Amino acid sequence: MSDLGGLAVIFDLDGTLVDSEPNYYEATRQLLAGHGVTEYTWAEHERLVGISTLETVALLRDRHGLRPPVAELLAEANRCYLELARSRTRVYPEMRKFVELLAAEGIPSAVASGSSPEAVEAILAGTGLGTYLRTAVSADEVPRGKPAPDVFLEAARRLGAAPAECVVLEDAAPGVAAAHAAGMRCIAVPYVTAQADRFGTADLLLRGGQAEFTARAAYDWLTSS
Repeated sequence: MSDLGGLAVIFDLDGTLVDSEPNYYEATRQLLAGHGVTEYTWAEHERLVGISTLETVALLRDRHGLRPPVAELLAEANRCYLELARSRTRVYPEMRKFVELLAAEGIPSAVASGSSPEAVEAILAGTGLGTYLRTAVSADEVPRGKPAPDVFLEAARRLGAAPAECVVLEDAAPGVAAAHAAGMRCIAVPYVTAQADRFGTADLLLRGGQAEFTARAAYDWLTSS
């Protein structure tokens, strides 16, 4: 524990620590290509961002008249995604610096993600972030996902930190709402900057998203506010 009392930091994963959306797109493109659908574009994918993989697969199955059952297509999509996640997930450079700075200063930190435990593990291992972020909670492990506070409260419990001592970093409005519901402060770094007005409960809102985030400025805010 650092000399900053019980301060702890909890990171969302997708869109906050790492830019995983290109991997989700590529996994879906590969899935469809394997079933003869070759015209899946990024623009089409963008319209599905924020929808679960299960819902996406079911929608695309109906749209393209795919014959395998949804469960089989979902398993195939997940296999594709995990392979990509292990090998080519991009960490936002300033976020990596921030994670490393927190570790150097002895401030406990964790990941709380809506992704599956397998995806979280694959990304943390593949990017090297798992060296620093040894505590990770998936929404699959708690009763309710974001915007409910469950995943953040469980992360705090595992860190041995009180909710009021925790600061959450999030890129999406449901996660910011979940942090607020958990009684935690929140730094919002919007993935879609045009949606910044939806982040009203954030304690620090970086309207420019990752382009505005720096490890040093975040650390200074964290330790002075």
